[in-house]
Amino acid sequence: MAESDVQNPIVGEMNCGVLLHQLQKIWDEVGESDEERDKMLLQLEQECLDVYKRKVDQAAKSRAYLIQTLADAKLELSTLLASLGEKTFDGIPEKTSGTIKEQLAAIAPALEKLWRQKEERIKEFLNVQTQIQKVCGEIEGANQQPGSLKVDESDLSLKKLDEFNDQLQELQKEKSDRLHKVLEFVSTVHDLCAVLGIDFYSTVTEVHPSLNDATGVQSKSISNDTLARLANTVLALKEDKKQRLKKLQELATQLIDLWNLMDTSKEERSCFDHVTCNISASVDEVTVPGALALDLIEQAEVEVERLDKLKGSRMKEIAFKRQGELEEIFARAHIEIDTEAAREKILAIIDSGTVEPSDLLADMDNQIIKAKEEAISRKDILDKVEKWMSACEEESWLDDYNRDDNRYNASRGAHLNLKRAEKARILINKIPALVDTLVAKTQAWEEEHGLTFAYDGVPLLAMLDEYALLRHDREEEKRRMRDQKKFHEQLNTEQEAMFGSRPSPARPLSSTKKVVGPRANGGAANGTPNRRLSMNQNGARSGKRDNARPIAPSNYVAISKEDAASHVSGTEPAPITP
Repeated sequence: MAESDVQNPIVGEMNCGVLLHQLQKIWDEVGESDEERDKMLLQLEQECLDVYKRKVDQAAKSRAYLIQTLADAKLELSTLLASLGEKTFDGIPEKTSGTIKEQLAAIAPALEKLWRQKEERIKEFLNVQTQIQKVCGEIEGANQQPGSLKVDESDLSLKKLDEFNDQLQELQKEKSDRLHKVLEFVSTVHDLCAVLGIDFYSTVTEVHPSLNDATGVQSKSISNDTLARLANTVLALKEDKKQRLKKLQELATQLIDLWNLMDTSKEERSCFDHVTCNISASVDEVTVPGALALDLIEQAEVEVERLDKLKGSRMKEIAFKRQGELEEIFARAHIEIDTEAAREKILAIIDSGTVEPSDLLADMDNQIIKAKEEAISRKDILDKVEKWMSACEEESWLDDYNRDDNRYNASRGAHLNLKRAEKARILINKIPALVDTLVAKTQAWEEEHGLTFAYDGVPLLAMLDEYALLRHDREEEKRRMRDQKKFHEQLNTEQEAMFGSRPSPARPLSSTKKVVGPRANGGAANGTPNRRLSMNQNGARSGKRDNARPIAPSNYVAISKEDAASHVSGTEPAPITP
C-alpha cells in the first residue's frame, strides 16, 4: 500500500472500487460464473491480507530494530560516559519522551560528540603511553615499536590520563637524573683519560656508541647496563690512576734520592719537575692532563735506570765531596782529624761493595750534622779564642812599636800608629779577664761534653795555662828590669856625687840570655800563641782534661843584654826569638 493511501484511505478505497468495477465489467463480458467470481474475489482478499501482513511484519521488525537501536544508543551512551569518566553530559536530553525516531534523533548528536571526544581521548592516551613506553625503553635499554602499543578503551577517564601523565613525569625525572648521572660519568671518564693519557672517545664508545660527543645529549643511552658499565669504567680508570700515581711517586722518590746522592744540579732536576711535583699528592689532587701518562712513567723509569748505573761511577766523587765538606767544618771549628785515614776508609768501603752507597752517604750526612752541632757548641769559645789571639797579636805589635826609637817622628802614618797603640793598650788590659772567661767557658764545655776542648789538636786549657805562665814570667821579668833600672839610676847618682860628673849610659854588664818561660809551640816571646798550634793526636783526641797528657815546656826563651838595657832605658824589650 502506498504511503498516500495509508494517509488517505478514501482515495485508496475509491481506487479499489474502480478496479473492482472494471473487474466486474470484464467478468460480465467474459461470462464468468459466480463461483469463479467468488473464488477470485476470495483470492484477491487473501492476497490483500498477505500484503497487509507482510507490511505489518516489516513494520514490526522496523520498530523492533529502532527500539534496539535506541537501546544500543542509550547503552553506548552510558558506556561512553563510563569510559570517559563522565557522569553527566550536556548533549544528553533530560526527558526520553516522543517517538522512537525522535528519541534516536535526540541522542544521535550526543553520541557523535562523545565519539569525537573518545577519539581525542584515545589519542591523548596513546601519546602519553607512547612517551612512557619510549622512556621505559630508554631506561631498560630496549627499543619498543610504537605500533605494538594498545590503549585500554574501557577506562579513558581524565583521572586515568592524569595517572599516566604522573607516571610520565616520574619517568622523565628519572630519565633526567640518569642522563645527569651519565654525563657526570662521562665527564669523570674524560678527566681520568686526560690525566692517564688515554683516548677518551674510544673508551666511552666501548661502553656505548651514543656516549660520543658527536651525538646529542638526549640521544645518549641511560640504560641500567650503560650506567653499570660506566661505573665499572670509572672504577677501573681510578684504580689505574691510583696504581700509576703510586708507581710515579716511587720513581720520583728514587729520582730525588739519586739526585741527592749524586748532588745533581737544579737544571738537571728541573727536567723532571712534572714527575716530582706529585710526589706527595693524593689521587684526587692529580688533575693535570697527561700527568700519569705511560710515556711519562716510562721516561722516569729510564732516567732512574740511567742514574742508577751512573751512581756507581760517581760514588767516590760524591763521597769525597761530603768528606771535604766535613773536613771544612772541622777546620773552621779548629778540630783536628786524620783526613788521609778517613779518605782511605771511604775508598775501601766503596771498593768492597759491602755497604750501600746511600747508607754510606747517609752516614756521612749524619757525621756532617753532628760536626755542625759540635761546631755550634764550640762557636762561643772559638770566638773568644780569636779575640784572645787578636789581642795577643796587638800586644806583640805594641812591643815592637815601643822598641821603635823613631815612633814619635813626624813621619807619614805616625798618627795612625799612635791611635793603634792607644787602642792596643786598652785591648791588652782586657786580656786577663778574657783569659779567665775562656778558662771558665772551656771548663764548663768539657764538663758538659765529657771531652777535652782541643784547638787544632792542642788542649785549649793547656794553651791558656802555658800562656798564663809565660805572662807571669814576663811580668816578673819586667819587674826585675824595673828594679835593675832603679839600681843603675842610684849607682849613677852616687858616681856623680863622688866624681862630679855623670857617666855615659853603659851597656848591660852581661850579654848572657836568661830564660823567662816556655814558649807554646813556637809562639811569640810575649806568650802569643800561633794561629794554628800542633800537638800529637793522642792529646788532641783524649777524653776528659784530667786524662790528657800534660804539656811539658820544650822550648825556652832567652833575654839578651840589649833587651835588659832597653828596660833600663825605659823602653820595651825587642821581640824575643827562640
